Amino acid sequence: MADAPERGLMLRHGGLIAREAEGAALERAMALRARCFEGEGGALREADGHDASCRHLIVEDREERALCTLRWRAFDPGEVTRAASHDAYDLAALSRWPGRLLEIGRFCTASEARDGAALRMALAALTRIVVAERTTLLFGSASFAGIDPAPHGPALAWLGAHHLAPPAWRPRRRVPDAVPLAGPIHDPRAARAGLPPLLRSYLGMGGVVSDHAVIDAGMNTLHVLCMVDVAKIPPGRVRVLRALAFGP
Repeated sequence: MADAPERGLMLRHGGLIAREAEGAALERAMALRARCFEGEGGALREADGHDASCRHLIVEDREERALCTLRWRAFDPGEVTRAASHDAYDLAALSRWPGRLLEIGRFCTASEARDGAALRMALAALTRIVVAERTTLLFGSASFAGIDPAPHGPALAWLGAHHLAPPAWRPRRRVPDAVPLAGPIHDPRAARAGLPPLLRSYLGMGGVVSDHAVIDAGMNTLHVLCMVDVAKIPPGRVRVLRALAFGP
């Protein structure tokens, strides 16, 4: 049975709908996520046991075709070690963060929706979530395809040279399968081009990263933990995001 059109509705624009995924919509979100991670050779659906504790966003078209999805969960600082990211990164330093935190995970976009419209809708809906949850810090892992660090060496080195989180709240290593963000950068333009699109979006909002990448064999990805201090998002980007989320 199809969902009621307005159930969980967050945004509607240009033939796309962003909503909190429940019931049949959640099934569609999970199916999209499975398809995306299968495409990368990774594990399916519920890989870490955290889905039931999270809320889920889906962006769809009028025919209820799932185009983009993510999950989120809000924390007070003392709760942050319950986050999914703590399975791979030691988040103890974030327990001293002065405000609410929002973890974003399993963010993926259908291959047929790479024109950017679905991603912009997801970011607009996420902006609404940030406001509703009184969020001051966003965090979550950003993935590179495959578990071999070598092809991503220049991009990882670029992150280490230009985008490390401050030591006071930088995540520490928690798992042995990790590699440092270090190495030569012979071609800065090529290094930046090797960054995944979602990570580039976060960096454009002032995002910073852990000092190491984690090798996740189960999901067939290499990922870094990315954090965005909401207060440091550039004013121009804030205006764009708020216009997408709430209108001009």
